Amino acid sequence: MSAAHAHPHVHGDGHAHGNAFGPSARAEVSARLVWVLALTASFMVAELIGGLLSNSLALLADAGHMLTDVAALGLSVFAIRLARRPPSARRTYGYVRLEILAALVNGATLLVIAGLIIFEAWQRLRAPLTIDAPIMLSVASVGLGVNVAGAVLLHRHAHENLNVRGAYLHVLGDLLGSVGAIAAGIVVLTTGWTPVDPIASMAIALLILFGAWKLVREATDVLLESVPAHVDLAAIVADLAGIEGLDEVHDVHVWTLTSGFVALSAHGVIDDPGVHTRVLDEVRTRMQAHGVEHVTFQIELRPLYQLPAKR
Repeated sequence: MSAAHAHPHVHGDGHAHGNAFGPSARAEVSARLVWVLALTASFMVAELIGGLLSNSLALLADAGHMLTDVAALGLSVFAIRLARRPPSARRTYGYVRLEILAALVNGATLLVIAGLIIFEAWQRLRAPLTIDAPIMLSVASVGLGVNVAGAVLLHRHAHENLNVRGAYLHVLGDLLGSVGAIAAGIVVLTTGWTPVDPIASMAIALLILFGAWKLVREATDVLLESVPAHVDLAAIVADLAGIEGLDEVHDVHVWTLTSGFVALSAHGVIDDPGVHTRVLDEVRTRMQAHGVEHVTFQIELRPLYQLPAKR
């Protein structure tokens, strides 16, 4: 191996690897998730009882959603705490990708829940039931307060981490459920028109479907190591090709390991071994401008590059 191959890699920060969602952020979010989990589990029981007493599908649907939230939030807490473990000889990136798996599971669960709510709402439209509006309104109002508190706790980090976004969408779905239940309760109380309850449930389910599908799609893209949506691969290739002394950039791959951790690997050909260090430094600088901190770039000398492969 020539001198050009002796130090083929360029890396960002050896600890954070350019991941804005680092250990301190995970510790903070873990504590917030535990609070939200406790709030959700406590109110779920009250909402289930209220839904049964009032005969409200909106409340029962929200209680069922909160039951899955308890499991989803527990999974999120488990994943984010495990992700804080340091890398090992066996798992050189640690456990950070568990957060993506948790997001995928949470998103898929939301899709199933939304489908079940729509099915049950259709059944209720065909055979409306009597609803106790005062109980429905009381329980839904308390639920709104609980869900607003949970949403506030998670909102700041929901756009930084897919795992947190999955938990946030569960809480947001509950918040919408409470709003829908309050609106339906007011209509039933003032007009006696009970079909508004399943109609409100269907509207909430459709909103949940939209958010859940987006979450599943993003998590799947990460697991398939697709180019992140915010990264312009063509611009990156053009930027690398514009480095003086670097020719024939190829095998360029950009992917997301976990939320906030964008990585790149590529090969490039040089004619002069003397520009090796300068080229690598410029690669690192230019990739940081694209939001890519973790870079593995292999330099190949043109004479070696042009040799036919050995049989």
